[in-house]
Amino acid sequence: MLLVTGLLPLWNRLRASAVAQSLLAGANATVVGILLAALYQPIWTSAIDSGKSLALALILFAGLQVWKIAPWILVVIGAVLGGIFL
Repeated sequence: MLLVTGLLPLWNRLRASAVAQSLLAGANATVVGILLAALYQPIWTSAIDSGKSLALALILFAGLQVWKIAPWILVVIGAVLGGIFL
């Protein structure tokens, strides 16, 4: 708590600085790139191995993004459909 209180004036100056904002934007882009690389290599290359698995992944992704279905429901649907069709 003491650290947060002591750094609050510095934080307000950093928020107003264009250089600091540019550095944070670059750091955010770097983190997104690392996360995408971590998703692709172990998960995508081992899980998406056929057209059927790609179709299932795209349908579940659409359920999450377009139709706003709860994630836990999509996990259950994905497990059932994966067990039946894959």
